[in-house]
Amino acid sequence: MALPGEVTNPDALATSDVTFTSDGFAMRAYLARPKAPGSYPAIIILHEAFGLVEHERDVARRFASQGFIALAPDVYSRIGAPRNPGDMTEVRAKMFGLADAQLVRDFAAAAVFVRAQPGASGKVGCVGFCVGGRWTLLFACSSGKVDAAIDCWGGFITRATPDAVATPERPKPVIELAPHLHCPLYVVCGEEDQNPSPADAEELRKRLAAAGKNFEVEIFRNAGHAFFADYRPSYREKAAFDLWPKMVAFFKRNLA
Repeated sequence: MALPGEVTNPDALATSDVTFTSDGFAMRAYLARPKAPGSYPAIIILHEAFGLVEHERDVARRFASQGFIALAPDVYSRIGAPRNPGDMTEVRAKMFGLADAQLVRDFAAAAVFVRAQPGASGKVGCVGFCVGGRWTLLFACSSGKVDAAIDCWGGFITRATPDAVATPERPKPVIELAPHLHCPLYVVCGEEDQNPSPADAEELRKRLAAAGKNFEVEIFRNAGHAFFADYRPSYREKAAFDLWPKMVAFFKRNLA
């Protein structure tokens, strides 16, 4: 199977498991960066609902090979990752149980940590997939700590859960935060996706446009949810290869 951005020279990268502190708690993360000295922008990579799996670590290495310092936090550090990724009841309980306000503080702490890395240029982007896409949108609309953001098929942006528009953990639909976007944003959606649906993406586009924000929304054809996740049956090779250089170019342009 062909992978977009596949790392061909892993010896050129330095990788390690790290921790950073957020509100006094040690958050786990994976760090990948070029070994060569230089000045590099940083990227925070927010994982899917299943946690910090090997795929997300590989995505971090792919960005590192393109000249970024890449940090993939374990967003579930405080509560533990799902024990059985195949049990969607457990996965959703973990995902919906995280408080948006705490998440924003955790992501801001990740940005502080990665900005402090040797050779960091000071610019920090964020990209997230699945629920990580929602988290990325939340972060970009709630904090000035991020300089560019890519929301890849972030679901549940118009309501908190399948059963509620708002919950104590998710008190406001993320789409309502669109007028507060702090940085350039690239929104990615598959035309076959149901959550977010192309209609959700269009509603987000309308709100961002009305607020005069710097953004782009792109609907990928012949692709559904999680089409970049090469470890899942949802993977669509053509769409993934189309998306990868666009993500790299977006970050290089906006984190220069």
